Formats: sequence, C-alpha cells, structure tokens
Amino acid sequence: MAQKKKKFGISLRVELIEKYNEKRDTISQEWINFLQKLAITPILIPNTLDDVKSYILDIGIDGIILSGGDNIGKFPERDKTEKQILDYAIDKKFPVLGVCRGMQIINEYFGGKVLANDNNNHVGKSHQIHIMDQKFSKLLGHNNIEVNSFHNNIIAKKTVGEKLQIFALSPDDNTIEGYYHSEFPIIGVMWHPERGIVSKHQTKLMEIFENKSLW
Repeated sequence: MAQKKKKFGISLRVELIEKYNEKRDTISQEWINFLQKLAITPILIPNTLDDVKSYILDIGIDGIILSGGDNIGKFPERDKTEKQILDYAIDKKFPVLGVCRGMQIINEYFGGKVLANDNNNHVGKSHQIHIMDQKFSKLLGHNNIEVNSFHNNIIAKKTVGEKLQIFALSPDDNTIEGYYHSEFPIIGVMWHPERGIVSKHQTKLMEIFENKSLW
C-alpha cells in the first residue's frame, strides 16, 4: 500500500488589484512546486474565513506554513488569520513553519519585535548563515549554510520573542535567521526554502519541521 501523502496548509498573502478595486489572496507558484517535489499536498488557507480553527480541523492537515510577503499591519485580515492559526497550533501542539514574514509574525505573537533594517544587505542577496544551536546543526548536518535573502525587516537578539531559541545567525550583522520554540513544534526562518533549486538543507529543514525532531 502506498504511503499516504502529507497535507500542509499554507497561509496566503493579500494583493490589492487596483484595476478592479478588489483584494485577492495569493501564493507564489514556487510554494506549490516545492511542496509537490517533496510529495506534500498543498492546502490553501484563505484570509476571510469565519472560523479558521474549524477550517483547519475539517481539512485534516499535518502542518502549516506561514508564508512570506506583506508587512505586518498592512492587511489586518491576514494578521488576524495567522494569529488564529497560531492559537490553534499552540492549543493542539501542531507543527508550524514561519517563512520570512511568517517568522516575523511568530516573533510578535510571542512578545518580540521586528525592526526595519537600515540598509539593503538582506534584499536579493544570498549569504552564509551560522547554525549556532548544536541540536539543530546535528539534525541539519551543517554548521554553516548559504541561504537566499529577500527581507528588509530584521529580528535582533534583543527583540526575539519569549521561549524562541535562536539556531541561526547572519555573521555579517548578527541578526537572527532562524529560531524554534522551546515547547511547541514551531520553527521560523528568514530565508525562503521554496525558492531556487531544492537543496539538501532545504529538504532537511522540511523533515525537521514535519517530524517535530526538536521536541
């Protein structure tokens, strides 16, 4: 018998289409392609649901990805939806992976702050990161990896949320590139694993997330 494919929910960014004066929930095709390569079925989570928790329960997913795009506060409906997702995840100890903006909203959820960068050294530039957490580096199989970078908001050590354990730093400016929660199966990364050619460390990151290896 074939192994049942896992299903991951993905939060959606909001785009305002001025030509039609309407808002649309969207997702990069890169996410769909990336998850399919990993034999994962992507399930989209809209931003205007009346009951987010019931929707998650009804679709029977195995984990949730909080995707990138949009600054926090720009579209309140997305902020509300993702906070409700985190409420559900914490209550059920459900795995969540926050990517870029997703990592930022997790940080704020746990009482941290996001800062605006004063330069563009993280915008469209790949760079090395240092895996500083021994448990995570053992699971990942590396102490240093190269990642893409498309963010102009940063998280500093002094602004990280409660019980978020830092596992990766940018050696260039000492900003946080990755963390995980000490109690719940929640991981945040500032880079985009779905972009570019799928590498060994991208696949390994998803395995750590899927299998809740850190908890």
